[in-house]
Amino acid sequence: MSSRPAAGGGRWVEVDPARVGRWVEGFADRHGPPTTTIQGYGLLLTAPDGATAELHAPPGADPGGDLQGFLAAAAAPRRIGLLLARKSAVAMGVAAGEDLVISKVDSRYVQGRTAAGGWSQHRFARRRDNQAKAALGEAVELAVRLLLPEVGTLDAVVAGGDRRTVDGILADRRLAPLAALRAERLLDVPEPRHAVLVASVAAARAVRILVRDPAPPA
Repeated sequence: MSSRPAAGGGRWVEVDPARVGRWVEGFADRHGPPTTTIQGYGLLLTAPDGATAELHAPPGADPGGDLQGFLAAAAAPRRIGLLLARKSAVAMGVAAGEDLVISKVDSRYVQGRTAAGGWSQHRFARRRDNQAKAALGEAVELAVRLLLPEVGTLDAVVAGGDRRTVDGILADRRLAPLAALRAERLLDVPEPRHAVLVASVAAARAVRILVRDPAPPA
């Protein structure tokens, strides 16, 4: 389980689907038995003391239903496409439940910034742009070869890394079926490597919970 601050207050908690039921029990123990409201993202728990918890269904899971239905849907095995990308590296794969069953990592050198000035700076900038475009093109072709043939079996596509690079890859018209399955979730990952891709399976499957504590007494 991981936790991080949320914009506008509260904190995001990421919980393994199999442990969400226990997490909800702990929330009730701390704040009192909550009422449950069905929302578009999943469920809203509102405790007697004013604390709330938004349970966001993981990618590919049906967010509707009562708490037991939500827990069952979140824990059910799903087939998820993974696309992690930064400027000079991509990692793609398919997860079946908790297992990464298809994977490929590719990297290409993209020159970093230079402090040189004048014509040299322009030459380096052009070279860097050309390298970045070539890397993006190779990433698109990898997605066409690796992920596109699997699209009919996928419940969702989860991306991670640099949003602009991911957007650039999925902008290719051939990848429109993958883009249509893309989840809102963007995984915060370092430069894609195989170990990062493996770790991303759990992050893609996790239930995200936005917790807001009760307001302090006046």
